[in-house]
Amino acid sequence: MNPAVQVYVRLLDEGVRVWRPVGAAEEAPGIYRLLGPKADETELWEFELDSLVRCVPQKFSDGNIALVAVERVG
Repeated sequence: MNPAVQVYVRLLDEGVRVWRPVGAAEEAPGIYRLLGPKADETELWEFELDSLVRCVPQKFSDGNIALVAVERVG
């Protein structure tokens, strides 16, 4: 398995757009398995741990660019 990288998963039911950084492993180009950890079990994530997700770079309001999970694959 490839070393863990950080991707961002959208939190649901927050009222505003909120992202949670999550450890992930690249399984194929642009495809990552979410590893966690999930520190707060009350959070509702768009994708659950161990999901395979497609990630794309996104520019955040602070100017930083990071990988965000955009869809479940497989």
